[in-house]
Amino acid sequence: MKLIIAYIQPEQLNEVKQSLYEKEVYKMSVTNAMGCGQQKGYHETYRGADIEVNLLKKVRIEIAVNDDYVDTVVEAVIAGARTGNIGDGKIFILELPECIRIRTGEKGPEAVG
Repeated sequence: MKLIIAYIQPEQLNEVKQSLYEKEVYKMSVTNAMGCGQQKGYHETYRGADIEVNLLKKVRIEIAVNDDYVDTVVEAVIAGARTGNIGDGKIFILELPECIRIRTGEKGPEAVG
């Protein structure tokens, strides 16, 4: 089992969800996040003062999958999130040692679904 965490541009969320739905992946958690990477933020002027904004809005998507779905999910996220510009995001894949479905008590791959 793996936990896939993707940080993407907020405006790409609908495209990523649509791409995942086409691959029959419906279970995910989505959270608003702030961060910066290679973009390093930007400068803006507010009431005459120069302000450096280095934390940009991002969306964090978390998807728990069984091992045989990892490549499918990663390809779907990339297909929906890629614009070719700096800041398209990152995908992290973590080992998921255990999963328990609260409603039924199922454990392991059966609980992930």
